[in-house]
Amino acid sequence: MNVLLFLVPISLLLVGLALAVFAWAVQSGQFEDLDTPSLDILGDERAPPPCPAKPPADAPRDAD
Repeated sequence: MNVLLFLVPISLLLVGLALAVFAWAVQSGQFEDLDTPSLDILGDERAPPPCPAKPPADAPRDAD
């Protein structure tokens, strides 16, 4: 039973910490828009292809 004197305050501290983190998340707007991120994955947009690399202007050219 003496272990309860150790575990109860630790559990209350962890619950308080969890509530503080939840309150911070609500205050910072983490739960404002829950629908858009789940719909973004369904979009058909593709990333644009990368631009081809251009050689520097002062690079020597092959004389063929």
